[in-house]
Amino acid sequence: MAPAKASAATKTPSKRTKAPPSKAMPGEDRNATKTAAKKNGGNAAYGAVAHESVRQATEEMNEGKLRSSSGQKVTNRKQAVAIGLSEARRSGVKVPPKPGE
Repeated sequence: MAPAKASAATKTPSKRTKAPPSKAMPGEDRNATKTAAKKNGGNAAYGAVAHESVRQATEEMNEGKLRSSSGQKVTNRKQAVAIGLSEARRSGVKVPPKPGE
């Protein structure tokens, strides 16, 4: 004999019925820092050309074309960003100095 299936009415409802409260206060923009950076424009730490060189370096890494100074293929995202920032610094773009300098 097969066991009888439990009806939907016998199941207990879950204890949590509401979504958890968000960490942001009501009326507060969750992306406040991004919004402020867009509004201030000139106060960005990195220039637009620096963003472009980092994007290009990460794109080359994803395609498998980015190489380090020793000639090995770059597979680490952070290393690709560092290479992009280094190229931007060499070209004289607005980029903060390296950590420790």
